[in-house]
Amino acid sequence: MAESVRLPRAGGEVYDYTPSGRFLYAEGGAPPRSRLPYAAVHVVADSLADTSPASPAAIDWEHTLAFRRHIWKYGLGVAEAMDTAQRGMGLDWEASKELIRRSVAEAKAVGGRIVCGAQTDHIAPGSARDLRDIEAAYEEQCEYVEKVGGQVVVMASRELARIARGPEDYARVYGRVLSQLKQPALIHWLGEAFDPALRGYWGHVDLDGAMDSCLAVIKANKEKVEGLKLSLLDQKREIVMRARLPEGVRMLT
Repeated sequence: MAESVRLPRAGGEVYDYTPSGRFLYAEGGAPPRSRLPYAAVHVVADSLADTSPASPAAIDWEHTLAFRRHIWKYGLGVAEAMDTAQRGMGLDWEASKELIRRSVAEAKAVGGRIVCGAQTDHIAPGSARDLRDIEAAYEEQCEYVEKVGGQVVVMASRELARIARGPEDYARVYGRVLSQLKQPALIHWLGEAFDPALRGYWGHVDLDGAMDSCLAVIKANKEKVEGLKLSLLDQKREIVMRARLPEGVRMLT
């Protein structure tokens, strides 16, 4: 018998909808042996909450966590509170903290693998005065992720992109942040194709120069970097970058 889902109508009442298609995948699976895959999962919005685009995110926690348990059943890891969860586009840091706390606890309960995004989005756009402000913002979020038992993904920072004057500024900020972590982190390089505010990240508009700068940061901190997630919509550059990573540092695509 097909399962039904409850969907809202415009007036606020709900009704049961039974999908007519057939689910083509098994309910679970063995973990992959030659890859370390993460699913950058979405959140489920509370469809009945009375919110506006300017109000805090309203999350349906029951179904958000149920989806993560579904992902773990396939042997996949969860990349939590990333841009795919609308981070920086509706999901603010306060909601992200609660999401990270709940998801890490759920991961521990079921033995699931999880990494969690940390960036600088809790400070107001344009408010960072210098690199120390950026470092402090990163440190606050990284400290929280590790305090609740998560592994850090160092996400790209719009504020760092705004005030950095060259590759040396990125080297300073990432070096300081990574040096304080309890366990190696993942670095997420989100390109301007996804966020125009990140144009010129790593101190170069030219992607070849940016790759050199990013690699220099990784090599200088390789004991604190488990892997790199490259989001440039450029398969050839991902292949080139993979070959240039230091031994022991993974490429995540």
